[in-house]
Amino acid sequence: MRLPALKAHGSKYDRGHCIVLGGPVASTGAARLAARAALRIGAGLVSVACDPSSLIVYATALEAVMTKPVKDEAAFAVLIGDPRVTSLIMGPAAGVNERTQALVLAALKAGKACVLDADALTVFRDDPAELFQAIRSPVLLTPHEGEFTRLFGPIGNRETAAQNAAQTSGAVVLLKGRDTVIAAPDGRLVINRDAPPTLATAGSGDVLAGFAGGLMAQGMPVFEAACAATWLHAECARRFGPGLISEDLSEILPKVLADLRSR
Repeated sequence: MRLPALKAHGSKYDRGHCIVLGGPVASTGAARLAARAALRIGAGLVSVACDPSSLIVYATALEAVMTKPVKDEAAFAVLIGDPRVTSLIMGPAAGVNERTQALVLAALKAGKACVLDADALTVFRDDPAELFQAIRSPVLLTPHEGEFTRLFGPIGNRETAAQNAAQTSGAVVLLKGRDTVIAAPDGRLVINRDAPPTLATAGSGDVLAGFAGGLMAQGMPVFEAACAATWLHAECARRFGPGLISEDLSEILPKVLADLRSR
């Protein structure tokens, strides 16, 4: 696993800027977990793009993560049009609504590297082809089995299903579960086996999306970022042990990274 290297004379902009789509005022936790994870794994800047109505929650709950109030699709397009924005994470508690759908399509149209999770997948359940046809940039889809089924149909063999989904969508597909399957449209396939059962906790998937999006922000290719994020996610849980909650994953990550870099 070749993680992004730090430059002795680099700046935060050399490490990329990740934008996380924030959810409504009553559902801000998922985006905050993803944003903190992206920052912990090395993205130079992370911002939460949120509706002005939920700004106060994000602004008071986040410190190093910045907030960007975004009223509509036009404002969002301006925000992500900045060439220094290098990845987006969209979906964690974003809301299954027209706003989420429109912003996902705007991000794909802008050609940005994207992690699409949770609501950013479910919002296309009535017309998955609309999503697949819009995928042209580097994209990672991170469904659990329910979200996968809404887009791609029933799962028989998990490996075959993930491979077919990657080819159908044109994106790297990370099918979450005890044995997480990561498939690329070019046929590459990796299975991460035996993740600790402590990862079955609320918000764990949001942190995984943050790890992947943070690596992609630094220029790591999507398939490699998905594989690295999945391994790091499981290793953080193994290190922490019993009593794990999702917030702990980002906090123990620096020790895991330090051990990797010392080898």
